[in-house]
Amino acid sequence: MRVLVHIDDAEQWREALAERLPEAEVITSAAPAEQRRSADYLAVWKPSAELLREPVALKGIVNLGAGVDALLNNPALPREVPIVKLRDAGMAELIGDYVRYGLLHFQRDFDRYRRQQARHQWREHAVIDKADWPVGVLGLGAIGARVAAMVAADGFPVHGWSRSPKTLPGIHCHHGDAGLEALLERVKSLVLLLPDTPATRHIIDAQALARLPEGASLINPGRGALIDEAALLDALGEAEDETTGRLRGALLDAFPEEPLPEASPLWSHPRVMITPHMAGPTPLAEALDQVAEALRALEAGTPIDTVDPRAGY
Repeated sequence: MRVLVHIDDAEQWREALAERLPEAEVITSAAPAEQRRSADYLAVWKPSAELLREPVALKGIVNLGAGVDALLNNPALPREVPIVKLRDAGMAELIGDYVRYGLLHFQRDFDRYRRQQARHQWREHAVIDKADWPVGVLGLGAIGARVAAMVAADGFPVHGWSRSPKTLPGIHCHHGDAGLEALLERVKSLVLLLPDTPATRHIIDAQALARLPEGASLINPGRGALIDEAALLDALGEAEDETTGRLRGALLDAFPEEPLPEASPLWSHPRVMITPHMAGPTPLAEALDQVAEALRALEAGTPIDTVDPRAGY
């Protein structure tokens, strides 16, 4: 089989994948057009429409990340070709660390101390026990479930939400519209780990933010389109006045447009921390193991979990 790799550092991926799949010819999107046209499989991250149109007998696509929105929204995506995406592949541990940092940032008042430092103000805040700091995790897939377990192991009460019912040890699981409302009303920090689908876009809108308790915080290492940014800014209140707005602060790693435009008011809001979509970089070794396994399964016709384009994940 011939596998075409398209991603940043594609040559590094090509060499490592060729070691794991000695039975395959692995090329990159820099290969001659004739070789690209004869590719059996694509292992890609955010390919162009032109690249997706080139192979004439494509058997399958492996998405080199957990988020498939860019691929599914590509107008050239062949709808009949099975798609496999990376599931965790070591990303959950990294995202879990990001979330744990965010939780401590708010639970231990580091956001307040940072602003006090700018004013040369010395003031200690009473510590709220982790047991009294309920955390909501929206999205209980492979990554969300792992992150929820990590947070629960740290001593935080964790409420998880998914579209359909789930049962996870140590997690208070909610589902459906009523479950989402119940979760929002009781958490001090809300973590977003949902996929970007038509059903989840702007799931955190003005109504959802209004359900959060006064002084709640938001952590988004997931997808940028989950949040209505205008509603978020309104919930944060005036940048110059800490007494306005019902939301205490936000740690944001993903945005609808990336890089985040220079003109975005999120950059300068004192209660917003911005990171450049770095919460869960894909560890190469674990990802390549999954890619090789997926390609062998597709080639052999053995059962494998594939993406449902209608659901968006």
